[in-house]
Amino acid sequence: MSSSKITERSELIKDNLDIKLSDKTMSNFLPNELVKRLNEQEGFDTESFNRVHEQGDKITSIRLNLWKQTTVPFENGKPVPWCDTSYYLPERPVFTLDPLYHAGCYYVQEASSMFIAHILAEIGLKNSATRALDLCAAPGGKSTLLASYLGSESLLVSNEVIKSRANILTENMVRWGTSNIVVTNNDPSAFSRLPGYFDVVMVDAPCSGSGMFRKDRDAIDEWSLANVKLCSDRQKRILAESLETLVTDGYLIYSTCSYSREENEDIVDWIQTEFTFESVPIALESDWDIEETKSSKHNAFGYRFYPHKVKGEGFFVAVLQKKAKQSTFNRKKIKIEKNTAPSNILADWTEQHAAHIPFMHGDNIHIFPKKYEEDLRWFQQVLYIKQAGTNIGKWTGRELLPSHDLACSIHIKTDLPAQDVTRDVALQFLRKESLAIADFPAVNAGWCLVRYKGTNLGWVKVLPNRINNYYPKEVRIMNL
Repeated sequence: MSSSKITERSELIKDNLDIKLSDKTMSNFLPNELVKRLNEQEGFDTESFNRVHEQGDKITSIRLNLWKQTTVPFENGKPVPWCDTSYYLPERPVFTLDPLYHAGCYYVQEASSMFIAHILAEIGLKNSATRALDLCAAPGGKSTLLASYLGSESLLVSNEVIKSRANILTENMVRWGTSNIVVTNNDPSAFSRLPGYFDVVMVDAPCSGSGMFRKDRDAIDEWSLANVKLCSDRQKRILAESLETLVTDGYLIYSTCSYSREENEDIVDWIQTEFTFESVPIALESDWDIEETKSSKHNAFGYRFYPHKVKGEGFFVAVLQKKAKQSTFNRKKIKIEKNTAPSNILADWTEQHAAHIPFMHGDNIHIFPKKYEEDLRWFQQVLYIKQAGTNIGKWTGRELLPSHDLACSIHIKTDLPAQDVTRDVALQFLRKESLAIADFPAVNAGWCLVRYKGTNLGWVKVLPNRINNYYPKEVRIMNL
């Protein structure tokens, strides 16, 4: 080999090494193509972005269920600035060993995504009589937030297309305890059968997940530009098949946990190009360090959360208002079958029973807001429903066998037989273990609510010589 070729080969090796070193400098483990694209944004602090991922700090935050819990059940909690019911915790406790977690007193949710609470207040939907759809709802963080902030006069449909995730969603909504929720298990296209129905639609779209890299290192290996493109196409399909369900002037809240423009600002541009929507600005406090962005084509507003700037994970959200004239479906009254549910039972087991209707599903009695009775009939015609309202128990023909859902409900009668127990006894109950009669001195016989710090955990039945534990085996504590 000639000396010139040796020199040329050496220079080529050196150039390749420099490129690799440059890429390594860009990020020690994050996808270089992602970091390169972020670095193209004016003023983006690549060094801080890389450092916060390398440090891998874990941020833990919870949101209170004010219907059940009004004080922070942990010491030294600090408020999340954009969500007035939420707190950062100084360290992550073992939530599985906290009975209040199982009682639905709070939800463990990523802080950035709680910005939805601020959005609802800004667009005037907080505590409103609103029909809402959470289209991609599992595991339930945004649905429980929507339920709390839209208020008890609203109606929320929480949907999840994947069956196993729909089961988890149902469990979390049962814990939250409200009766104005319908959990469905449908493809987004099913909601095109309810045109012009919902006042607000939340689409937390499936995405490439780059915003969760600090929290989930395994997601880094799964990231690719091809997957970003695949997710972008999926997001467009989901939106195209569901936007018709919004009323004229209704709001779309679109979000992802991705940093890629193809899944964020470009999707917002696509919505405005293909449909008649108007971008809605959301007021921010400067010290929140949330970055307001604009889409390239329509100059639409978007909001980005970066973990080196905010105390939370990566998140994007945008709000759009539908301006197209939207026709609706035929809302003639559907013929309602005779209701065989014994309505006199409600007064024995629930508060505010005048505001609810009972209905039978198999052998079980459910309660549902009376003002939305006709809406439920419409849903039954076009959707697969996992849960509607609150299942208060099984009707034998003579008596009600109370359900776990009723124990979790905020509508349960407050003067039913109950026993407050210690943490150790509460954990025994939650493991579905045997319980001692001595721990239930307040009740001589019959159904008894197990309470921890005044909050219902579930049911036992007190018998002369034993306690029967009725905590559902499918949600019992298994490993701790």
